[in-house]
Amino acid sequence: MTATLRETTSTTQQPATAPKLQPVVLGATRVVVSFLFFCHGLQGLFGAFGGVDGQGGAVPFGVWPGWWASAIHLVAGVLVGLGLFTRSAALLCSGAMAYAYFTVHQPIALLPLPNGGEPAALYSWIFVLIAVLGPGAFALDNLRRRVSR
Repeated sequence: MTATLRETTSTTQQPATAPKLQPVVLGATRVVVSFLFFCHGLQGLFGAFGGVDGQGGAVPFGVWPGWWASAIHLVAGVLVGLGLFTRSAALLCSGAMAYAYFTVHQPIALLPLPNGGEPAALYSWIFVLIAVLGPGAFALDNLRRRVSR
């Protein structure tokens, strides 16, 4: 029984390389997700990538909540991508996407697939994960932390 327990325990342990790769994978995920988020900001504020209407239209300046959401996408997306004030910026991004889900998508239907809110839900939870775990590798927050010591 002891041999079985040892075998079970040793097979469930992570390989020695896994802890070394975690900050790199987290950092890469942070950069990719924030770039996609930033692109949504460009779409809403400047009509990039076909704009919000598919014909290059942008959200009119100051209109609630679309223009403000696009501004959050752009500014906070850049901050998260650079890894600067990452936890706060990621929390703001998560909140913006939770707001979008519950005010735009959830009234259509309860679940994300029928209501079209799957991207908003995914963004919200990914940004919560980044806010909790931190920026990972290659983030300006890491450099700021070293300089302040």
